[in-house]
Amino acid sequence: MGREAMLHRERHRTARIGWLRAAVMGANDGIVSTASLIVGVAAAHATSHDILVAGVAGLIAGAMSMAAGEYVSVSSQADTEQADLARERKELAADPSAELAELTAIYFRRGLDPSLAKQVAEQLTVHDALGSHVRDELGFSDTLSARPVQAALASAGTFAVGAAMPLLMAVIVSGTYVIPVVAGTSLLFLALLGGCAALVGSASATRGALRVTVWGALAMALTAGGGALFGSVV
Repeated sequence: MGREAMLHRERHRTARIGWLRAAVMGANDGIVSTASLIVGVAAAHATSHDILVAGVAGLIAGAMSMAAGEYVSVSSQADTEQADLARERKELAADPSAELAELTAIYFRRGLDPSLAKQVAEQLTVHDALGSHVRDELGFSDTLSARPVQAALASAGTFAVGAAMPLLMAVIVSGTYVIPVVAGTSLLFLALLGGCAALVGSASATRGALRVTVWGALAMALTAGGGALFGSVV
């Protein structure tokens, strides 16, 4: 095998999972929650000023909530990973022969014959014992490792971008047209987002667009109903 072949690195889509999940969820929540908030407040017969105030407040609060939620959630994952790393490091120091046997068994179960499995385990242990156990026993990898700050920033930023879309429509349009224009354009934005996210992950764009659009429409319909009910009671 030539040096170029040994150094060749393929670019797989799994490298995008960490930031893509947070980004898509942030943008989707930004559109759905802000559009639903605007539609619900408008359905309660609020003034244009009140609608915009509610929309801006929803954008800021939602972005910060998404950032905090992602950071806490992914930090918990990172803490778990670090705890497992510490435990594995301690086990390697306390009983290396048992850990070697464990690694050998892993390779045997994956299809290698016993002698080759032992040989591979021994060579990998000499090269990087902890890295071999982390990768093959625990299933951790640099590509999928938890990155709290990256997830928080991606989620908050994309939420703000998504929320700005229905908010901009509410600024441009006023009166009785707010609800249909904000709802219609938001569903279009959601369809585009779902389709693009699906294409990035090499999935069906139609299915990706449909699933976010349906849930977005349901959220706006329920919020509009609640706003209209509250507005008529008050």
